[in-house]
Amino acid sequence: MSNSSKCLAKEIDPTSQFITLLPISASSSPPKFPFSRPAAAEPPAEYARLRATDPVSKVELWDGSHAWLVVKHKDVCSVLTDERLSKERTRPGFPELSAGGKAAAKNKPTFVDMDAPQHMHQRSMIEPIFTREHIDAMRPHIQKTVDSLLDNMIKEGSEKPVELVEKFSLPVPSFIIYGILGVPAKDLEYLTQCNAVRTNGSATATEASNANKELLDYLGDLVDQRVAKPLDDLISKLVVEQLILLFTIQLIPGHIGKSDATQMAFLILVAGNATMVSMINLGIVTLLQHPDQLNDLKGDPSLAKVFVEELCRFHTASAMAARRVAKVDVTLGGKLIKAGEGIIASNQSANRDEEVFPDPDTFNMHRKRGTEEALGYGWGPHRCVAEYLARTELEIVFATLFQKLPNLKLAIPESEIKYSPPKKDVGIAELLVVF
Repeated sequence: MSNSSKCLAKEIDPTSQFITLLPISASSSPPKFPFSRPAAAEPPAEYARLRATDPVSKVELWDGSHAWLVVKHKDVCSVLTDERLSKERTRPGFPELSAGGKAAAKNKPTFVDMDAPQHMHQRSMIEPIFTREHIDAMRPHIQKTVDSLLDNMIKEGSEKPVELVEKFSLPVPSFIIYGILGVPAKDLEYLTQCNAVRTNGSATATEASNANKELLDYLGDLVDQRVAKPLDDLISKLVVEQLILLFTIQLIPGHIGKSDATQMAFLILVAGNATMVSMINLGIVTLLQHPDQLNDLKGDPSLAKVFVEELCRFHTASAMAARRVAKVDVTLGGKLIKAGEGIIASNQSANRDEEVFPDPDTFNMHRKRGTEEALGYGWGPHRCVAEYLARTELEIVFATLFQKLPNLKLAIPESEIKYSPPKKDVGIAELLVVF
């Protein structure tokens, strides 16, 4: 084999600070994707190798198709701001990561799977609810929700281990988003249970599908209720400002139909919940793994902001959503990507890019930051519309949690934490604690 047919890959020995470079055949078939996490919440080792040797490369997906994998921060940002690349999942070549994803791509899309100008047209319908001004006005309500849930935990005690997801990590984001949507307080527990069934990973496919349908049916009924009697909530805003209404023989014009309003409400309800649950749980485990930083946070709860910033860099709980398909031929990182070829931009890898974040595999909430940004919430026009809400919730959670429960600790050995499957987004769906 000639030298020109070889490239160098990094083999990282966890017991050593040195990196060994190994030859990899350039003619070998693309590796299968998604990659597996080697353990717990550690990112796949392949990302570090590719960042060093082949930052724009092909991978093989579940159905044998190939897509381009982009792993460096600057290139991921380029992908996510290039209008020559499409977010529309129905376009030939769009990289789906499972049979279920391919089937779901046939459903009527919401704005997250649209290109300009339709994307911004529909996104703008809900953006006012998620502005900094509006979320800052919600801070007292978020704080009250967190306090109430923790006070209930304290009241019930922890003579037996407490399942934190059930008591805290899931209710926090659920109750907040239900309030934004306008879900009546009496229905909170019912919807939270439905959401738990569809996301906890232990339900059967039928149970998860039924829970999904129950949520959609519920939201459809809620849209009908807000048509009859609008209130001060997001669904009412969609109904009053955007919905096409048909009253007997008169059509009242609008921009979206009932199914669109229901799907948008469903997206807002479920899109961030599993991620938020995971980030709360991952944050707790990470702090317990770094007792010095935990003590700093206990002594100064205002450090919650920088803690959350580092948490959202170190752990990427939504790591496989940044996917595109080329509408025309484009060149990226010296590689020609042809029209119709899929692209997967790894924000998880970008968040560990050594050229942007020195010593990236070390969690350090005190790290000095410049203008660089982590990409846990995406980048460009499709950056998460609810990012500021998510960050605000996390900041309030971690400014409060260890103040109220200073002795919080795991009720199980760290080795028994139930992480998500190694080829899925990193997360913890169940966490037993005592306090």
